[in-house]
Amino acid sequence: MPRKANPALLKPLDLSPELEAVVGKGPMARSQVVKQIWVYIKKLDLQNPENKRNILADELLLPLFDNKKEVTMFEMTKLISKHITDPDKK
Repeated sequence: MPRKANPALLKPLDLSPELEAVVGKGPMARSQVVKQIWVYIKKLDLQNPENKRNILADELLLPLFDNKKEVTMFEMTKLISKHITDPDKK
């Protein structure tokens, strides 16, 4: 039996202007936000060459990463959550 997608992951969410600068105009589903961030990171080669699990911030990612110059993949997901809001919970 195929797994069903979690409807919460498909729900369009509002994005902060800082996040929209990286991933494009919202609203956008959380899964799409993460996908677009990875497109951006890979396009600009922002993974630490010595430790690919770490992301190096450029000027657009710094505000998303609480002005940290380098974060882990897991930390990145947590930090980006601050820039995503559910329009139904405003």
